[in-house]
Amino acid sequence: MTRDRVQSHRDRFRSLHAAGSFLMPNAWDLGSARLLASMGFAALATTSSGHAASLGRPDQHVTRDELLAHVEAVVGAIDLPLNVDAERCFGDEPADVAETVDLIADAGAAGCSIEDYDPRRQAIDDITVAAERVAGASKAARRHGVVLTARAENHLYGIDDLEDTITRLRAYRDAGADVVYAPGIVGGADIARLVATVPAPVNVLAMRHGPSIGELASMGVRRISTGGGLARAAYGALVAAARELQEDGTSRYLDAAIPSADLAAAFAPPA
Repeated sequence: MTRDRVQSHRDRFRSLHAAGSFLMPNAWDLGSARLLASMGFAALATTSSGHAASLGRPDQHVTRDELLAHVEAVVGAIDLPLNVDAERCFGDEPADVAETVDLIADAGAAGCSIEDYDPRRQAIDDITVAAERVAGASKAARRHGVVLTARAENHLYGIDDLEDTITRLRAYRDAGADVVYAPGIVGGADIARLVATVPAPVNVLAMRHGPSIGELASMGVRRISTGGGLARAAYGALVAAARELQEDGTSRYLDAAIPSADLAAAFAPPA
C-alpha cells in the first residue's frame, strides 16, 4: 500500500472519532478481514485472541514478529483503516513500547492499543508505571499520525472497581492516549458514567448481556468493537457442525453456511 493511502486511512480513522459513533468489528485472519471489509464497515481491528486462535494458540502467545506480519498482511488485504490489538506492546519500558508502535505504524496500521495488564506477573500495572508506558506509546504514535487507544484491563481480570478504572483512563488520556477502552464493562449505568467522566473518545466492547449498539451510541460511546467475539462465534459454529456430523450424521449445519458465491465475491481481487 502506498504511503499516501496509508496516510489517508489514518486521517479517516482519526476523523471517525471526532463525532458520532461507529462499529469496528475485529477480524482474526485474512478471510475474515476481507469478508468484513466487503460488508461496508468504516474500519476494522485485529484481535489478539482471535489471531492466536488462528495459529492454534491461546491468547497472549503470539510474538511481536508474528503480529507485525499479521498486520502487514491484513493491511494489504483490505482498503480500510486497521486498528491493531497490540496487547502490552511487547515491552515493559516506555522505549520498548515506543519501538513496537513504530513497527506497527511501519506495517501500515491506522491505530493500535496498549494494555495495562502484565501476563507474566498476572497483575495489573501500577497506575504510574502504566501511564509512563502509555506516554511512550503516545510519542511514537504521534510521529506517525496513528490513533492510540489505552486500555484498562481491570474488568477482564475480576477487578470490578469502576472508580479505579475511570482514574486509570483519565491518567492514560493525560499521558497522550487518543481513545480509552475498558473491556468487560457491561452495565449501561457504568458505561454512561465512564463516558461522562473521561474526557476522551470511549471504545466499548459489545457483549452478550450488554447494551445494544444503538443504546451504546445513545450513551455517547464513540467506538464499538467486538474483540475476540466474532472469532469465538465462528469457532463455535465449527464445533457445533462437527458435533452434528459425529453424533447425528447429518449436515444441517450447511443451512447457515455462507454461499460459495458470496465468499467468491468478497474475496475477488480488486478491479
